[in-house]
Amino acid sequence: MKKKFTVRDIAVEAGVSPATVSLVLNGKGEISTETRARVLEAVARLEYVPRVSKNVAETVETLRFLKIAKHGHTVNRDHSVFISDYIDGMSAEASKRKYKLEVVSFEGQPISMIAESLAGAPISGVIALGTELSEQDIRLIQANGLPTVFIDTFYDVVDANFVDMNNEDAVHKVLSRFRGAGFERIGFIASYVETTNFKLRRDAFFKNMTRLGLKSRDDDVLSIESTYDGAYSDMIELLRSGIDLAPCYFCTNDVIAYGVIRALREFNIRIPQDVSIIGFDNLPQSSAMEPSLTTIEVSKRKIGNLAVAVLDDIIKSSDRQPPVKVLVGAELIARSSDAPSVDPSMKPKARSGKITPVV
Repeated sequence: MKKKFTVRDIAVEAGVSPATVSLVLNGKGEISTETRARVLEAVARLEYVPRVSKNVAETVETLRFLKIAKHGHTVNRDHSVFISDYIDGMSAEASKRKYKLEVVSFEGQPISMIAESLAGAPISGVIALGTELSEQDIRLIQANGLPTVFIDTFYDVVDANFVDMNNEDAVHKVLSRFRGAGFERIGFIASYVETTNFKLRRDAFFKNMTRLGLKSRDDDVLSIESTYDGAYSDMIELLRSGIDLAPCYFCTNDVIAYGVIRALREFNIRIPQDVSIIGFDNLPQSSAMEPSLTTIEVSKRKIGNLAVAVLDDIIKSSDRQPPVKVLVGAELIARSSDAPSVDPSMKPKARSGKITPVV
């Protein structure tokens, strides 16, 4: 029989007090982002389900959040705060609408097994983290027949419910900032790891370059791994190959930007004096690093709120509803990793031709 974990178990797992766990679960108190993330991650790992008092047990419906790490290249510890913000938003909205939210984590399991776990489950609806899911995966999970909403992914032609960030809007803000700073040659650091949002950002880069009257160069579009260590290693190899760097780059996400900046520094390339960098996600480290990273902020809590709201409407509707597809806008957070363009003749000579690492 599966063990039922308590608030005390969550506290031990997260390294906090039971009182702190209760505050996080109830959305109360002044709890730091890092502590809240630890608690919510512990909740997910232990698959903790809050107890419901006997007098309301029969009236409270349950929503299940599926935290799915299919390959772990993007859903991993580097993004734990990102995921916890989704959970925070869902928890608040679920509580407001009189639902109980349970979080179930899957790491590396076949999607068919995840879909099977929903069969006969005592839940009213499902919210699935779609970051690493393919179109086929989404169809498989949706086949369970339960009302389902997918977050952090988006497919135009799939009959499913999605709440995601507006990648095209976000990338337009990045490129507009670069162009406004005087840059005409703008690079893009993509990733060969397959996720829908990565693909949407790549498509948005080319579309918005054309929209803004800018010409993209094939050599200025790089493709590297999406983890911090992988991005760093791949960028080191590109620098060793003598790549001709663009004066500025938009990185697919903040974690990739961190790895890229580390590699550039090892080759004595200054940020932003030699190369300007803008990321995407506004992870906590982005404001604390040196230089602080200019990046894109999308409200993950808002996405979590909307996912529950959409799901609630579907659950309560007596008629079959058409697919709902919601995109949440972005805000550019200006910091210190990008700077106005300067005369190319003023750039360090090492930027063209073979680059030598600092020993």
